[in-house]
Amino acid sequence: MAGRGALQEKSRIEIDPYRAIIFPNHLRHLRREGGFPKLLGLAQKIPEIPYIRLSKIERGEVIPRPDELVRIAGELGVAPGDLLLDIDDPGFDIGAWVAAGQQLRPVDDEAAAFAVKLAAALRFRRMSDPALTIGRIEEEYGIAPVILSRVENAHKTFDRWNPATIASLLRLFGAADRDALRSMTEGLHERGVLDARIRELSGAAPRIARTRAKIAELRDSLADASKDPPLRNPPERALPKPPTHEQRVLPVFGVPLDDGLLALTPTGELADAPRNAGPRAYALRVHRPTLGAALPGSATVIVDPDRFPGGMGIAALREGDAVRLLTVTFDRNGAMIGYSANPDRELPLDTVPPNDIAGVIAAYFA
Repeated sequence: MAGRGALQEKSRIEIDPYRAIIFPNHLRHLRREGGFPKLLGLAQKIPEIPYIRLSKIERGEVIPRPDELVRIAGELGVAPGDLLLDIDDPGFDIGAWVAAGQQLRPVDDEAAAFAVKLAAALRFRRMSDPALTIGRIEEEYGIAPVILSRVENAHKTFDRWNPATIASLLRLFGAADRDALRSMTEGLHERGVLDARIRELSGAAPRIARTRAKIAELRDSLADASKDPPLRNPPERALPKPPTHEQRVLPVFGVPLDDGLLALTPTGELADAPRNAGPRAYALRVHRPTLGAALPGSATVIVDPDRFPGGMGIAALREGDAVRLLTVTFDRNGAMIGYSANPDRELPLDTVPPNDIAGVIAAYFA
């Protein structure tokens, strides 16, 4: 009975419901105090920071660069350091901070625990074979370094990886199917060889340590910045408005299909064209939050086939007579990758024919 109790104790993995929040901050509060009740209003003042990235910064899901903090602070009229939050302040409660501005995805403890075990098993697999380098894993198993890192850090549950990634993991572990991989991983866990890595990934302590270090790093980077808050242009120095012109309008397309696709079917509606829209630009109704909360289903985006998407922007990928919206990022080798949250997709974009990919240059929110 004592052995069984010890095994049960060992099998429990503490799941941190806030593990995605790595940068709690004061941006939401200072934005509202600064006269921007909606994040979109602030985003329009800072076009060099894509809306989706700005939203993730505010929600604490990504660490901003120092120059981004300076730019945001400048628009809000505060010092960059004012955006930083002290997580060691006795009055700070991450649960209350999250609840004040967003909803987290419900956590399936069993699935999350397996993700941690699999992350540890993958690290163990690599460390056990010195020849199994990151480059070799990409070349032989088709797992890009950015995906490898996300699996090894249990960024999401196993069921949320796309079929290609799951198939590559099965080959890497030499497992016949998902059940075999699960059995293999549980066996390694029971042997105790995963314990060290599991401790690094379990509970709130790893997240807190990472957050503390990153915020300290940002404070150090901002230490030489001016302590006086940047000021907005006073009214008398405001730039003159451009001459008025006839507003161009664009047809709105978009009928929801399965698998997150949008049919390029006219809706009969029109949308104002941004001044930088090319001659082939069109509007696309989003309908569903396929990219997460940052781009709600009520939004309409402006797609310009003559503009190639940039990093942390949004791409519109043609698939036949339909379009898929993807958040754009790069792996550490510079390869462009597109992500979708609902459904969960990770697609390489560098090999897509140029005529099948377009940049999203603006978004309107109803």
